[in-house]
Amino acid sequence: MNREQRDRIASGQGFIAALDQSGGSTPKALKLYGIDESAYANEAEMFALVHRMRERIVTSPAFDGRRILGAILFERTLDDRFAGEEAARFLWERKQVVPFLKIDKGLEAEDGGVQLMKPIPGLEELLARAKAKGVFGTKERSVIKANNPAGIAAVLDQQFELARKVLAAGLVPIVEPEVDIKAADKEAIEAELKRGLLQHLDTIDAATPVMLKLTLPSIDGYFAELVAHPSVLKVVALSGGYSREEANARLARNPGVIASFSRALTEGLGAQQCDEEFNQALDASIESIYRASIA
Repeated sequence: MNREQRDRIASGQGFIAALDQSGGSTPKALKLYGIDESAYANEAEMFALVHRMRERIVTSPAFDGRRILGAILFERTLDDRFAGEEAARFLWERKQVVPFLKIDKGLEAEDGGVQLMKPIPGLEELLARAKAKGVFGTKERSVIKANNPAGIAAVLDQQFELARKVLAAGLVPIVEPEVDIKAADKEAIEAELKRGLLQHLDTIDAATPVMLKLTLPSIDGYFAELVAHPSVLKVVALSGGYSREEANARLARNPGVIASFSRALTEGLGAQQCDEEFNQALDASIESIYRASIA
């Protein structure tokens, strides 16, 4: 584990940019960016366009380690380049932004009010490749849609089983049991989830902590015990479908939690903007998320 990167995540001020749009979320991300489905004929062309969007973001003068602690990459991006350099090394060596990698392969069909992660074939090889390319940690996402204790327990069992494999590979896992913001019993889900998280965290050695990526809670400050837990390096929040304004407002009311936004980060950016307009819009977005993260 890179000690400088760990210290930066643990004590630095800023947030984590989520630039890990997958095959399922990329069409929507491109559409919000002003690129319609008619602009690409196949998956390869689609991924090339979203990589150009990501490259424009990370090479912008607005994007650097002054306000951004880390960035989460999609697996395809790991083998691609930013400004001619390997993506993960560009982030750290040029921008002082700690690189993370999304390793999950998407979600199973809903069962018992939750969606577990699909199997991850070639996990050991992927983790070894990520570490060799300078990646610090990973991110893996499940979704909880109903307050079913058995389903929530299954999500956490799967998440922490994977987290231990990531830790064994010398990387830091971001455990992400997302709660659907539209769930009718969201507050009750969060109570059950926090209880389960605390139980699992008590089994993790504080010398090799994990990170948590959680939906912004219904009760302000509800994750304070998780933020303070010795086996948690950092708690980050996903925007979960909230607008940037709403996500920032909720985040600012949760001390110790920082942002890890995707759609909320790119809100207002457009492919048709000139560089000056794009950089100004990105700078405003980054500044607002940074202020909410350090509130």
